[in-house]
Amino acid sequence: MHKYELAVVVNVKLEDEERAAVIEKVKEYIARFGGAVTDVEEWGKKRLAYEIQKMKEAYYYFIKFESENADCPNEVEDNVRIMENVIRYLVVKQEA
Repeated sequence: MHKYELAVVVNVKLEDEERAAVIEKVKEYIARFGGAVTDVEEWGKKRLAYEIQKMKEAYYYFIKFESENADCPNEVEDNVRIMENVIRYLVVKQEA
């Protein structure tokens, strides 16, 4: 099993339900491509290091997942990339 961490930065203008829906959609992508979510950390609203799309703040989420499929992180990135309310993302493989 390979372990990964996905950092997702979500648009600050969304309501709580809309943010939850974005994170659920990301979790669905992980499951669809053979991954299993092990942990979701919500860091809340944080100030961005620099302005992105005229926003100075955003909501940060860290999703840890496992997968046997080596293509899973790439497939998840490809789908998260086109999500409208995700302004930044990054998948990192965790060391054993």
